[in-house]
Amino acid sequence: MKPVIFGLSGPTLTADEAAFFTDSAPAGFILFRRNIETRAQVRALTDSLRDLTGRDDLPILIDQEGGRVARMAPPEWPAFPAGPAFDALYEIAPMSAIQAARANAEGLGLILHEVGITVDCLPLLDVVQPDTTEAISCRAYGRDPMRVAALGRATLEGLAAGGVVGVVKHMPGHGRAIVDSHHLLPTVTASDADLAIDLEPFQSLRGAPMAMTSHIVYQAWDAERPATLSPTVIAEIIRGRIGFDGLLMTDDIDMKALSGTAGEKAAGAIAAGCDVVLDCWARMDEMVEIAGRLDDIAAISLARLDRAMATLVPPQGDFAALIAKRDSLLALA
Repeated sequence: MKPVIFGLSGPTLTADEAAFFTDSAPAGFILFRRNIETRAQVRALTDSLRDLTGRDDLPILIDQEGGRVARMAPPEWPAFPAGPAFDALYEIAPMSAIQAARANAEGLGLILHEVGITVDCLPLLDVVQPDTTEAISCRAYGRDPMRVAALGRATLEGLAAGGVVGVVKHMPGHGRAIVDSHHLLPTVTASDADLAIDLEPFQSLRGAPMAMTSHIVYQAWDAERPATLSPTVIAEIIRGRIGFDGLLMTDDIDMKALSGTAGEKAAGAIAAGCDVVLDCWARMDEMVEIAGRLDDIAAISLARLDRAMATLVPPQGDFAALIAKRDSLLALA
């Protein structure tokens, strides 16, 4: 097995993809809007991936956050609120906000489980600052680390109850970035003491099964390399001060914050200490280069992957009741 999660080009596996994935044996797959049409189609696609790999617990990921980050969209699926809706409710009724976030996430989990998706890249644990890039602030749970952790924990618990694994992101914190790492490399100049605020939610949820890195340079920790490619940040901050020992994946290595070829970036992330690389865009030449540059997944990384996927349990909740509960609570705000 290669330590990489690959994207797919369309709503069905192509013959070339099936042959390549059989040969390269990626750790998992990630779906985007281009892979999504109907419930029956997505279920057939995820079943085909399990059949291809022979893995019932195959990680099949999606970014289904709510708000503008929703790969499964109306009219086939209902819309879900993003993080700020729960932040607003927390301002007046903290326990109600926690209950609403949990019900919302369990509902999310149910619609993902129904179509065979096993991992949702949620929750964001980024602590918002006054100048946080809008790419994060419109999705995050707010400015208070305790609040972010509480809503993040409720979301992780809800997703698990809905039958999927959650991924905390963007470790060790994207809140101080003032540019969008999809397009530019952010550099954070905050001191180590100030950055302690950003670490708090991740420390509170250090037992999460999976986490995603940020493509950000933190000058206080490593002035030369973004976290995804920094052995110092991964070993001393993520594994050390945060204490995270779950599966650590990169954010999408195609994002313009990183430079180099796909293979160079993938190899650099694994060398820095990431467990798996996330490569989203299904460009065959780049996937071939990545697979050629990576050794088989390390034993410790495979153990972390297996441990994360072992947390999956069959869901029991009722979707309509969960959404009604969420909406009645959010109406308080």
